[in-house]
Amino acid sequence: MSKKQLAAEMGFDPSYVSHVEARRHRPTEDFARRAEAVLASGGVIWQRFRDYDEVRHSVVGRPRPEPTIPEQWRLPTAGLVVEHEDATLSYVDGGYRCVIRRDLYNGGHEAITRYLVRIAVDRYPGEPERSDRHYRDHPLTWGELNLGARRGDEPMAWRAKQDRGPYKELWLMFENDESRFPLYPGERTTIEYVYTVGEDKWGQWFQRVVRLPTRRLSVHLDFPARLRPVVWGVESSLTAEPAALRSPVHERTFGERTIFDWFTEDPGISNRYRLEWRFRGEVPVTARVPRQPAGQRPSDLMRGAGILQRGAPMLERAARWFGFPDQAELARDVVSRLLDALDRVSRLRGVGHGVGLSAPQLGIDWAAAVIRPPALPDADGAPIVLLNPRVVGESVDHDERYEGCLSFFDVRGLVSRPLLVEVEHENPAGDRSVTTFTGELARLVAHEVDHLGGLLYPDRMPPDGRLVPLDEDPVQRSRP
Repeated sequence: MSKKQLAAEMGFDPSYVSHVEARRHRPTEDFARRAEAVLASGGVIWQRFRDYDEVRHSVVGRPRPEPTIPEQWRLPTAGLVVEHEDATLSYVDGGYRCVIRRDLYNGGHEAITRYLVRIAVDRYPGEPERSDRHYRDHPLTWGELNLGARRGDEPMAWRAKQDRGPYKELWLMFENDESRFPLYPGERTTIEYVYTVGEDKWGQWFQRVVRLPTRRLSVHLDFPARLRPVVWGVESSLTAEPAALRSPVHERTFGERTIFDWFTEDPGISNRYRLEWRFRGEVPVTARVPRQPAGQRPSDLMRGAGILQRGAPMLERAARWFGFPDQAELARDVVSRLLDALDRVSRLRGVGHGVGLSAPQLGIDWAAAVIRPPALPDADGAPIVLLNPRVVGESVDHDERYEGCLSFFDVRGLVSRPLLVEVEHENPAGDRSVTTFTGELARLVAHEVDHLGGLLYPDRMPPDGRLVPLDEDPVQRSRP
């Protein structure tokens, strides 16, 4: 593009563009916005102006004025501009509800009749093969998204554009069955769309990608306070590696919810902003597992206590080993959550025969398990903690007993286990040792180590083995 062509597209005299280029005239915000829109530099020109403006105002000692989009003109080729994108992700009842609100300005010369939306989820970020396998078996469907959209008071129709596993594209239409309402040049409007995704298909992260010129981007993460959430974030661009967010994430408490707020001004085109989190606490038993009503199945009671039930994909895969000592703090946090969950379970049923719980049963993909030993006269009752365990030896002698599992508590199955097992395990300092377990405790430990390898006790039963419902054989109700 020649300088004359550039000046014409920007709406300026060529001599003025020359003076700015030669530094005889100071560039203005108006000039920078028009240059960015015409040359489509991916935000580089605009960011250069912002950097220059920050330095200029710091030198002269005057506060930098808030940028504005002038009302008196439209960028000749700017097209659609997002004046503010506000995104809220809420964790409710084991799933995520996402609400995206965008204030739009049509800075082009054509009426806009549709708006492109992208939805992408990843249950196992950083593990592409595992995610691919997961979504092949459990695809994200349009129906479960329960998508809805509005422009002001008008519902917006939508049309699918691309459907590829956990990634979807769709057009929000500026129309519905009763009317059409295009966004005409020079007009502003607000659109909002809402969708839901279960936690079995959405990992603990939320990302915004800037695809249109955007003035302000804000994100809110809304979690139950009882889960003790912690949030952090990274940002990246086409020219920069991922780094910590340049603006902080603010935390506030509103009733029984903890809300994390973050925003940025004038993000560059193609910039990515990713927030991640983890939950350090669990719901108290009084809040999640009220007294069992008549007719409720034991497995429903366990599900209410936060225990994943049979059929959950995580129960069928081997857990990840910790890397000690670097992940010592993570291991301590996982063990704390397991012990809290065992406390909840102990209030629901007796533990005289002992009870164990593995991290995958809480939806935690790490190799950790805790066992409350049977209430025997010579037992001290202290919980046994196993990190990165593996069975390295077992006795020739076995016995058969009925086993139960908190992840399908309605039935029991007859399982043969060795009377003695030797288990190598690790402590948070990275030291490995071997512990010998015998009798009923050996059975409990072997059961939990199996969980960490993606095995359930029916996998240890013979082909003709049968699961016995609790109400069919009352003698077995008290068995672990």
